[in-house]
Amino acid sequence: MPRLQITIDCANPGLLVEFWSTVLGYVVEPPPGGLPDWNTYWRSIGVPEDELDPGRDNADSIVDPEGQLPRIWFQVVPEVKEIKNRVHLDRMVADRSQPLAERRIVIDTEVARLVAAGATVDHVSSAEGLDHYGVTLQDPEGNEFCVG
Repeated sequence: MPRLQITIDCANPGLLVEFWSTVLGYVVEPPPGGLPDWNTYWRSIGVPEDELDPGRDNADSIVDPEGQLPRIWFQVVPEVKEIKNRVHLDRMVADRSQPLAERRIVIDTEVARLVAAGATVDHVSSAEGLDHYGVTLQDPEGNEFCVG
């Protein structure tokens, strides 16, 4: 069966590895071959020393600890994010069968946790008479994602 990987362009993979692990309950992917750290792996495949940050492990991917959900790779790119994402992740935390007031509490609790982890609130999607509530946030590099 084909596997799915999600790739997120970024400037600082270490920052996003830490942030998104917290958001999704993922773990840092261990280096291949039982190597002790990612720097050892990168050196073993010929990555030049000047491309490694000696102050950190240089891990750039996270995985679902249960192995069921897609791997997420944070790919370094030279350009900065300038416009809205065309694709984004939705963190579904509320049960849609619950009354709206209860869903709002669940969503707002998760949003508070994520803001404490480094997210910023972009906007709230809510309208009088509409049985919907969601919050769009941005990760530390400005990538949008939703909580609903």
